[in-house]
Amino acid sequence: MGTTSKRPSIWEALFPIIFLIVLLVININVFGTDGLFGSNQLVLVISSGVAGLLAVFRLGVKWDVIQDGMIKSISSAMSSILILLLIGSLAGTWMLSGIVPAMIYYGLQVLNPTIFLLAGCVVCGVVSIATGSSWTTVATVGVALLGIGKALGFGEGIIGGAIISGAYFGDKMSPLSDTTNLAPAMAGTDLFTHIRHMVRTTVPSISITLLIFGVIGVMGQPEGTVGQVQAISDVISETFVVNGWLFIVPALVLFLIIKKVPAIPTLLAGALLGGVFAVIFQGEIIRELSRGMDGGALLRTFSIVMQALFGDTAIVTSNEIVNELLVTGGMAGMLFTVWLILCAMVFGGIMEVSGMLKVIAEAVISKVNSVGSLIAATAGTGVFFNLTTSDQYLAILVPGRMYADIYKKKGLKGENLSRTLEDSATVTSVLIPWNTCGATQASVLGVATLTYAPYCFFNIISPFMTILFGYMNWGINYYSKEEMEQIKEEEILA
Repeated sequence: MGTTSKRPSIWEALFPIIFLIVLLVININVFGTDGLFGSNQLVLVISSGVAGLLAVFRLGVKWDVIQDGMIKSISSAMSSILILLLIGSLAGTWMLSGIVPAMIYYGLQVLNPTIFLLAGCVVCGVVSIATGSSWTTVATVGVALLGIGKALGFGEGIIGGAIISGAYFGDKMSPLSDTTNLAPAMAGTDLFTHIRHMVRTTVPSISITLLIFGVIGVMGQPEGTVGQVQAISDVISETFVVNGWLFIVPALVLFLIIKKVPAIPTLLAGALLGGVFAVIFQGEIIRELSRGMDGGALLRTFSIVMQALFGDTAIVTSNEIVNELLVTGGMAGMLFTVWLILCAMVFGGIMEVSGMLKVIAEAVISKVNSVGSLIAATAGTGVFFNLTTSDQYLAILVPGRMYADIYKKKGLKGENLSRTLEDSATVTSVLIPWNTCGATQASVLGVATLTYAPYCFFNIISPFMTILFGYMNWGINYYSKEEMEQIKEEEILA
């Protein structure tokens, strides 16, 4: 532990988490999906205060140490925060330029209610494999699919579930994904061994997911009608200039991601190009939005594009459904999510630096006595760290360090650990409202985490699938006798 004068007991370590969960339950009952706009943040601040008081007065941790822990925790999330802000800007200019409306327009021409959920999940999976980013997939293709699904009459929760299931499947299986590279690095195996090993649990999970969405498509009866879909298509084509040239921007963003250009410059380029294409193709919309503004045409155009980048933009048409689709919040629309992430990282930082998370983790490890229970404990720890540290990277890093030696001593190769980390930590992060992933996707899609979470079948099934494989001893890779002897010799020499 190193930073405390007293080791916390298990009940002391659990108390801030129990307090957080109880307060969140009360808060959700009172504010519902509006919790993102401030009350959830205050719950995390109050819980951080409880954890801090316990650390200082009960455990003897100095305030400077706690403050450093909070700052370090927040710093680890800064990259995600910058990406989130840029996604807000990209969404704004892609709406103003007609890129997202064009995706919706063409999507309505080829998708029908029977296949929509299944096809949407597959499309997001393919794009996420190609890009290695669930966040980028949801912010681009996902936003368009949400509009298409609403036009077809589906509820936003189930649409979000299909989008996120596909996006996180692709992110998990892509060699370009940061989490897919991080997990094997923590577990002591190589990238492609890790991906091949994940196929054993991931293919059954996504197959069940697609089957569920397929059955819902066949059996369900969405409220949309053919006439309504046609009306929406007509309004979009009347309001925007819709053509294939608009797809140059998303194609370029996809190309940059595949070429491994970092996310921040890629998203910035996509957002700015969206503004340029708005000027080129949607001059009439810009003139309508700038009506009544002072200054010349050039200044008014600049003002509207900047507004799309940083603030609210609402394009009004004759169709109420289309009006709901054509509203964006720009960079400012992400500030409530940034606020939530900062508060969550403060709580996680205090729990980490005070040693409370370590005590809980050690208590879990002490109960492990078989391969099945080890894998179940690993999966549970990944979910636990998603709940408490609010960051999927920490949910991979910390359990990865905790369990690496235990897996090796049990004769289990590193790919078993890396797969379990991905099957739990990576995919469940998006199901938690105060986690960076859950908060981000809720903001990007405009759908509350608890609204879409019940329909994220892939994300829900994956942890149970990996636990089942562990207890049934399916798809488990063991070291050979010779390899175990070599490992023991290396430990003796070390």
